[in-house]
Amino acid sequence: MDCFVICKLEEQAFINKNQFKVMSMSVQQAVRSKIPVQPLELENANEPPLNLYKPKEPYTATIVSVERLVGPKAPGETCHIVIDHGGNVPYWEGQSYGIIPPGENPKKPGSPHNVRLYSIASTRYGDSFDGKTASLCVRRAVYYDPETGKEDPSKKGICSNFLCNSKPGDKIQLTGPSGKIMLLPEDDPNATHIMIATGTGVAPFRGYLRRMFMEAVTTYKFGGLAWLFLGVANTDSLLYDEEFSSYLKDYPDNFRYDKALSREQKNKNGGKMYVQDKIEEYSDEIFKLLDGGAHIYFCGLRGMMPGIQDTLKRVAEQRGESWDAKLSQLRKNKQWHVEVY
Repeated sequence: MDCFVICKLEEQAFINKNQFKVMSMSVQQAVRSKIPVQPLELENANEPPLNLYKPKEPYTATIVSVERLVGPKAPGETCHIVIDHGGNVPYWEGQSYGIIPPGENPKKPGSPHNVRLYSIASTRYGDSFDGKTASLCVRRAVYYDPETGKEDPSKKGICSNFLCNSKPGDKIQLTGPSGKIMLLPEDDPNATHIMIATGTGVAPFRGYLRRMFMEAVTTYKFGGLAWLFLGVANTDSLLYDEEFSSYLKDYPDNFRYDKALSREQKNKNGGKMYVQDKIEEYSDEIFKLLDGGAHIYFCGLRGMMPGIQDTLKRVAEQRGESWDAKLSQLRKNKQWHVEVY
């Protein structure tokens, strides 16, 4: 082989090697930089804020935006609602706000409506990263006549429809924040967090995940595993899917994301796929993680828990364990977190 050919081959090898370097750098740079957050004093409190505003003296906040989250084929409508509280109603991830819808309580003439609780779907810094907003994930509650099958507007959910119909600039009455059960434990930044949600129950987990993977929090650098199971009807019903998928791409060693789509997927028995079926699919791994100290969280409709509990009990028995004893130990160790409505 003459010198010219050898030189050309060496030249091409050099080019290929350096192209690979450039491509490698591009892949590394494709991971999004975390977003700096302010004000940093929100990290200084030793205890979460609780019930700063009560039903008799609520805080008047302002609607910033209302955005439909679901696609056209989703049953029902779910909205992402951003609220400006001016930094006056601070909260921690996993807490809830109370909303008092306008109007008179039909069961107590002359009195306002009762407070409705909604899990907060943002971190303490809010979607604007300045500590002045909070976000809610709200499904519009509608009711259907069992005989006609048609929607009955006289029985629609008062607060959810008020929120979903709101416009930027509208005023709302806030209470809270409330709740300590769903607070994200941060004493071990390398812990495992298993999150099981149905529908709008994903709200607190969105806050957890933004804190873990989106925000540059000086006092909390997550290095553990976050594993989200989300159960909805179909692909169009997925909530914050683009956000979660980006974490999966950027942090594949720290985030797992499994979806249970009841109208599109089948479980191993050929029936509809629910979150409990996904839990059973990964049961050995989940039980091992729990034995290793993992936290497990459940949030969504109250009806989700019996099926999940039955699945966990069956799996425990198959493993030769007592589910009642295991559950008691998880509660004692503060690894078990449930918020259903």
